[in-house]
Amino acid sequence: MDFGIFLDFPIPRGGSHADAFQETFELVDLADEFGLDTVWLGETHFTPERAVHSAQMVIAASIGARTKQLRVGSAVHVLPLVHPLRIAEEAATVDQISQGRFEFGVGRSGNIRAYDTMGIDYLESKDRFQEALEIIMQAFSGETFSYEGKYNHITNARLTPLPYQKPHPKVRIASSGDESFERVGRLGFPIFLSMRGMDVNELEANLKYYHQAWQKAGHPGESGDISVRFPMYVAPSEEDALEEPRETIESYFRRMRERFQQGRFEEALADTSGGQDLIEARRERLARMERMSYEDILDTKVIVGSPDRVIDRLQQYKEMLGLTGFTAELNPGGLLPKEAVHRSLKLITEEVMPAFK
Repeated sequence: MDFGIFLDFPIPRGGSHADAFQETFELVDLADEFGLDTVWLGETHFTPERAVHSAQMVIAASIGARTKQLRVGSAVHVLPLVHPLRIAEEAATVDQISQGRFEFGVGRSGNIRAYDTMGIDYLESKDRFQEALEIIMQAFSGETFSYEGKYNHITNARLTPLPYQKPHPKVRIASSGDESFERVGRLGFPIFLSMRGMDVNELEANLKYYHQAWQKAGHPGESGDISVRFPMYVAPSEEDALEEPRETIESYFRRMRERFQQGRFEEALADTSGGQDLIEARRERLARMERMSYEDILDTKVIVGSPDRVIDRLQQYKEMLGLTGFTAELNPGGLLPKEAVHRSLKLITEEVMPAFK
């Protein structure tokens, strides 16, 4: 099973943008030293008060150049916001710089504000995403091609450089809405999931649509590989593991609830393709998020505890969800001191990882 951590380059409390880069790169160096498998990079725009990871591919190239064995993945690259040929060029370049240690996670994001700021209609995001994915996959082939779509018009393009990995880096599609699991399975891609909007029980239920669509489309095996991202904190004692991250975890889910109220619900109301069922599903999810206690969060949305406790919970999730990889958010609200984050990473790599290798 692949072990990863999610990096969103948070600005430390009372710190600067420079501090955010310095502290996160310290964590990257430790991850490489400790033998972690993968670091995953988010992409967030126009949040100067919270995070600085807007130029995802620039950061990925830097990580690929400064590390020896650590893999780097995008989680995710928001395809509708950039020309797809430019994305293909940058992804192939990162793959070359890292000598094949790059994994290409893609999605369309629920951050409606970024679309509005860039002057792109979020209602176009599904079609823009699909066009971009088709173009990028054709570009990775290395053949000269043309493409005529609704949003993209390409004549005689040939990608350079080509990816280091052949035929291309693994492409993984994020799914955060109930309606997208079937689509990802039908397309035959590995899937990347998050505990932000859904809990573990909802993920289990929705993954059935992924498996069914995968098999119906005739792809090999029962499904593609499944990676899930969730907040995790490991401490020497159970008591410390429960109390030390409480502030950062509660802050994180409070922010997720506010984003869902402002963004995801607007998306549901605007997306006529899902109909009234989609609107009602989003209303129910928002209601659950609004009444969640810390104990509820601990039960179904995060993994915290001593190493033994975390091993048990991970084994449970692996069997329940069919996981082939997981990605830990070590400091989801950005409020933990870096020493606590480093200790948690060390415990994961030295005491948790060996139980699954």
